[in-house]
Amino acid sequence: MSLGVLALMGSGEIGPSMTKVHRNLLNRLPEPRVIALDTPYGFQENVPQMTEKIAQYFDVSLSTAITPVSFQSFLGSSPVAREQFKQAVNSSNYVFAGPGSPSYALAQWAPLNLGESLREVLQRGGVVCFSSAAALTLGRYTAPIYEIYKVGDAPYWLDGMDLLALAGLNAAVIPHFDNAEGGNYDTSCCYIGRRRLDELIAQLPEGYSVLGIDEHTAAVVDLEAGTLEVIGKGSVHWISGEINLAFVAGQVIPLSELGTGVRAQITTSPAANPDSIEELAHQAEIGGPTGLAAIARLATLASQGSESHIEPSPLIDALVERRNRARLEKDWSLSDELRDALLLVGIEIQDGAEGTSWRKLS
Repeated sequence: MSLGVLALMGSGEIGPSMTKVHRNLLNRLPEPRVIALDTPYGFQENVPQMTEKIAQYFDVSLSTAITPVSFQSFLGSSPVAREQFKQAVNSSNYVFAGPGSPSYALAQWAPLNLGESLREVLQRGGVVCFSSAAALTLGRYTAPIYEIYKVGDAPYWLDGMDLLALAGLNAAVIPHFDNAEGGNYDTSCCYIGRRRLDELIAQLPEGYSVLGIDEHTAAVVDLEAGTLEVIGKGSVHWISGEINLAFVAGQVIPLSELGTGVRAQITTSPAANPDSIEELAHQAEIGGPTGLAAIARLATLASQGSESHIEPSPLIDALVERRNRARLEKDWSLSDELRDALLLVGIEIQDGAEGTSWRKLS
């Protein structure tokens, strides 16, 4: 199996300028399974509207259905919800995330070790396409833009997910590189300006560089071919010590020419075996972290129905029965986890005088 593609977009809006990039990436996949993560903007009041905008763009402009995968808060989520989120990522082959706050996104994703899940997507030949705030998280270091630009903190770096290491690139990512919204003051380099970016660059360890991406532009890193292709209206910038390079749209650059180290040795992951319902049910009975993961997977399978070639009703009935036993045993924590796991995949449990029933939410 070929290695996948890491695409970094320099701006976060969903619009015509990046349609070509998405089409290029989608055409690489025989059967795209696209998900969109809301975490970077999960702190905002308009999360549903943002998610709807993204879903509508993929539907109308790309004729592609996406599955919104919500994970707005680590502390506000249950263990099963965390497992379901990671399993949704692991079962996809096209992961998109965009605008918001890079520091907020990392704070939610780091406890989940989401970077490892994204690496597995790439190792299976999938696509990770992050724009704007989300793109900042893909380097070894991440600039906390809001804290520097809005709060006034002195420039500093956060640890990023370091997916660029898969391409042998020791780098931090700066989108919105050519931003000019400030007019008479410098809002380039993702709004912090070149002076503060230079302060950040001075803090990088020796051998680390900055990958800057203009707005309406994408840097498409093909891990199998070992290349970086520039698509869009602007340029991609490589700042490494005294070297300051700019690559224009249409250029395809061998990663080895960037001179940042030897490409990481990557092995493809074996194809996953079909889920064993019996084994998952056994793990669910055992409990603990493994049991929670099994509950999350069973709930996901129950919601898929014909898509997974599994009749969902028996699975749902089994989970409802397990919840009823938990209630009799006064294991309220497990009971709540089972209820929430099903609710997250659109199945509502209803307790009444005549017993417990369930229904699929529209």
